[in-house]
This record gives sequence, C-alpha cells and structure tokens, in this order.
Amino acid sequence: MNKDSLRISALGLVLLIAGFVVAFQFVEPSPPSTITIASGSKTGAYYQFAQRYSKILARQGIRLEILETQGSVENIQLLSSGKADVAFVQGGVGDAAKTPDLRSLGSLYFEPLWVFVQKSSSARHLSDLAGRTLAVGAEGSGTWAVTRQLLAQNDVETEGKNIRHLSSQVAARDLLAGKVDAAFFVTSPQSALVSVLLAAKELRLLSFDRAPAYTRQMHSLSAVTLHRGVVSLSGDIPPANVQLLAPAATLATHQDLHPALQNLLIQATLDVHGGGGVFEDPGQFPSALYGDYPLSADAERYLKNGPPLLQRYLPFWAAVMFDRLKILLVPLITLLFPLFKILPPAYRWRVRSRIYRWYDTLGKIERRAAQGESPLTLHKELAEMADEVRSLKVPLSYADQVYSLRLHIDLVQRSLP
Repeated sequence: MNKDSLRISALGLVLLIAGFVVAFQFVEPSPPSTITIASGSKTGAYYQFAQRYSKILARQGIRLEILETQGSVENIQLLSSGKADVAFVQGGVGDAAKTPDLRSLGSLYFEPLWVFVQKSSSARHLSDLAGRTLAVGAEGSGTWAVTRQLLAQNDVETEGKNIRHLSSQVAARDLLAGKVDAAFFVTSPQSALVSVLLAAKELRLLSFDRAPAYTRQMHSLSAVTLHRGVVSLSGDIPPANVQLLAPAATLATHQDLHPALQNLLIQATLDVHGGGGVFEDPGQFPSALYGDYPLSADAERYLKNGPPLLQRYLPFWAAVMFDRLKILLVPLITLLFPLFKILPPAYRWRVRSRIYRWYDTLGKIERRAAQGESPLTLHKELAEMADEVRSLKVPLSYADQVYSLRLHIDLVQRSLP
C-alpha cells in the first residue's frame, strides 16, 4: 500500500473513530449488578417470592438484596425515597397521583383477604363484627389499608380499644388462643400461616357472599372462589366453597430502573407466577391489569411481545452489551457507506494531483518561451522536470498518465529553439 492510500485510509479511520466517540456519549450505562427489593415480613409470601426471584437473578449475575418491611405502605415509601429499586405493592394501596414516578412491572397473583372468626361466632358478614375485638393488621401494612376501607363501608368502628394492630404471627396466635374474635390477613394462599388457620378446627373462614357488590365499589378488589378441597383434598379443606375478595399483588419500580433489569425481573415473575395457582389460571399472570400504577413501557412491550430478541438467544450479559452498543451502528452506517463512495475518488484525485501539478509548470514554461526568455534556461528547467517525473512513483494503473506527461515535456523541449 503506497503513501497516498495510507493517508486516505487514515483520514477515513479518523472520521469513523470520531463518529464512534460522539455516538458513545449516547450509550446508556450498563445495569447495576445489585438491586434492592422491598418485600414484607420474613414469614409472609412477599419475602418468600423475593427469595425465589433472588435465585433466578443470581443465575444472570445480578444480586437481589431483600429488605424486610411491614408491608405495602412501607414498601412504597422505600421505593419513592430511592431506598429500594423494586417493591411488592398490594392492589388498592398505591396512589399514582401521589407517586407519579412509580411504574408497574405487572400484577403477579391474587392476594385474598382472609377473615377468620371463631367457629362458634354468629358473624356471617363484616357488619356482624361491630363491637368485637379485631386483629386488623399492623399499621402501615396492606392488610390494614384494605381492612379499614371494608370496615368503614360496613359501619364498623376502625378506631378504639377493640381494634388491634398486630403482626400476622401475633394475630394468628391470639386468634387461636381466643384473645380476639376475628383476624384479617391479606396474603397468598401459599402462606404457611393461612394453611395453619384453615386447618384449625376452632376457626371458620368468613365468606363474602356479597363479593360482586364490593368489587363494584372498590375497583382494586376482585371476587375469587376458594373451592372446596383445593387446599387439602384428603382433609376436605375448605369443607365448602368460600367467596373471597382479593386485591392483586404488583411488582412496582421507579421509572428510571434500567430497562434490562426490568426485562429480567419480568422474566423472573413469569417463571414464578406464570404457571397459575389456587385462584389464577396458567398464563393469567403477570398481567397488565389490576395495578395501581401505569405499566412501564418496557413491561408493556415484554408482556405483549415477549423478551427482546437478543435476550431470547444470548446470555443476559451479552444481550445487554449488544443492546447498549447498538447505537454505535449509527456512525458505522452514516459514515462507512459514504466513506466507501468518497475515499476511492479522493484517492484517485490525490494520485492524479501529483501528475497534473506538472502541467501547470509546463504551461508556464511555454508562456515564458513565447515572451522571449532564454531557451537555455528553459531547457535546463525542462530537463530537471523530466528527471523528477521519471522518478515519480504512482500505482501501475496511473503509469499511462506519467508517460503521457513525459511525452508532453519532450514535446515542449523540441518546440524550443
């Protein structure tokens, strides 16, 4: 490769590198290797699901730190303050108007309200619990948020000595001991606590016979049926169909969570919740429905079209890398193709200019000869020119033009006296 082609190629390379440097300013940062999820108490379903997510994310090199919390209200506070990246939020607890920066990654499963009363109790409806001792969930919990609304609609006092704000474990213990008349729990049917209470012979699960009426007034609730024997066929638990009210658990995040992590978390929710459950059909969750927050754009695309193309066929780290660097295709496309068209003509012009510049000198010599300048001086200059042109190195494809120049020099020499 001669000097001219090297110079032209170097110029093209410099332009291409400059384009990459400019484009790299717009490449989004790589996702963090550690994120934090606000769950719930260690005995609750949120915490158990978070542990399952953690194992799935760990396989892709992402560490999920799990925060133990009091429940949905605290989870929203942690998410809003930036102390958590992701959080479980019970349907009906969140308020998109108060926290406009939060987004949903999809609702996950139905999370029923379980109201257990003493088997001997005459209570058949929530209104029958007026004046009785009630365990309504800890302050700041999702259980208390939904229970307070339901009790108020049934004209049951939500304050006073009969209202006990107890953790789920303490509420269950006091209920079994007969210290409270009824206890409210919002949790997954997979919760060990629910299994224990359903099996307790001294307790009865309250059925919401007017569930459709509740769902018309509280849109965050859905009517679900706990079918006879679904918990235990051998024990016939429950012994009859029970109508329940259920908000849906949602995975919420901040709107600026890295898109690759959003996709990875949605894939984790599909693995954990996609198979259905006691109240859910296979494939029903994760869902764009039932959430308090608008669905993130990335979650909407994922739930509609599936995982991004690169993540279907590449390991997570490789898909993220290629996705980040795809913007670098812009200078490659916008510069490389034009360079392919511009550089060959530029190279030809560069080589030919080394030949054509001698014609300017040759023309000046002819004009000086016409003006009567000494032929001896002009012959000497033409001889020096001929020697320089003879030593001129050009690609073979341009040799004919060099020989043509030498013929023209000789022609001018012979025309001089």
